[in-house]
Amino acid sequence: MLTLRRFASPDVTRAFTNIVWLGLERLTQIAVAIAISGVLARYFGPDTFGKWQYANTLLLVLSPITWVCGAEILVPTIVHRPPEQLGTVLGSAFVLRIAVSAVALLLTWAGIAAGLTDPLVGAMLAGLAVTMLFREPFVGVINAWLQSMTYSKPQLLTSMTTAIFKAALVWMLVRAATSPARFGWLWALESAAIGAVLLVYYIRRHGGRLGWHLDRPLFRHFATAGTVFWLGLICMYLFLKLDRLMLERTISFADLGRYSAAQQLNENWITLALMLAQTLAPAFVYRVQDAARLRRNMVRLMAMTALLMVGGALVLDLLAGFIIGHVFGPSYEGATGIFRWAVWLSVPAGIEAIGNLVVLKYQAKFVLLSKWLLALAVAFAVNLLMIPRLGAYGALVGLAAGYLAAAAVNFYYIGFKLRS
Repeated sequence: MLTLRRFASPDVTRAFTNIVWLGLERLTQIAVAIAISGVLARYFGPDTFGKWQYANTLLLVLSPITWVCGAEILVPTIVHRPPEQLGTVLGSAFVLRIAVSAVALLLTWAGIAAGLTDPLVGAMLAGLAVTMLFREPFVGVINAWLQSMTYSKPQLLTSMTTAIFKAALVWMLVRAATSPARFGWLWALESAAIGAVLLVYYIRRHGGRLGWHLDRPLFRHFATAGTVFWLGLICMYLFLKLDRLMLERTISFADLGRYSAAQQLNENWITLALMLAQTLAPAFVYRVQDAARLRRNMVRLMAMTALLMVGGALVLDLLAGFIIGHVFGPSYEGATGIFRWAVWLSVPAGIEAIGNLVVLKYQAKFVLLSKWLLALAVAFAVNLLMIPRLGAYGALVGLAAGYLAAAAVNFYYIGFKLRS
């Protein structure tokens, strides 16, 4: 009997396996994130949970600073260099990333010590910020090496395992009535564990030696190459967290906790759109060279994504009360209305994610930066106008306006690039 194995090339088989592991890891992370949020929301209460979510928001705004020399630069460099230069490539990237991450961590701690945040928020952020020291320098560099081989299983399996252990430790700390300020260090422990496991794996694959070396010209190249992409990613993450940054100034932490609870669930739902885009990109976008065919593929992908997001949002809208009540408890009843509106953001977010594939395909870095600068500016202006009038719902309007602005840039670029 003929089987797929006989016809599939090793590259296709490896890519398919990689996608399966990526999907399993994302689904595990989503399930663990929802479970942990539910446990912490009930244990902390709305006010402290709002501070916890705000500390995480600050971390997610600060973290992109450490993404210098991203995978779009590092992975092709690994692929195109001779194998004997691997240690020099990874060593140079590591030195750059560890230096930037250390500076970002010290500045974060300095800001906390200077009292720039609420004391409890600062205590939570102090532990969470340590993740910056391990994620990009250790996990990011070794993961780039794994990506260059289309073999992300070790990193994904480690990430899944540590996430499950973290969930168990969160439950144990809650049972022990641990101070909320201590929970951030659990995230630091998780990132350190992932980095240590991957480092040991790399050393074992290379005869018991690390063999990383600094090459100054390559270091300078990594420090400057990809800067536009890096700035674009910083703008994108600032846009995604701008709602909570601006709401913190106008509403109580308890209300911010309810808003963040709704958005936590919604962002996990939107992640599915990103997973869909990552899964479909190689076959339907990146490998297609004919402009007419690519244009047809984009129309079909956007239509399919819109239908999926609308269908999912409709179901989540109808089940909003049940979901919020069972995940977060009765103290978060006020999050139900926010969640019902927030889930519809998945429609423009999904369409934007699909449109962004063409921007990435042609490495249009200035388009990417301009897009997220525009989305950030639009969201900021709408938030200034609508949050004083509508409160948390005004922040949702700002997010919607920003997503639509980003999608509009995608549409314009696609029309320009694929014009027959």
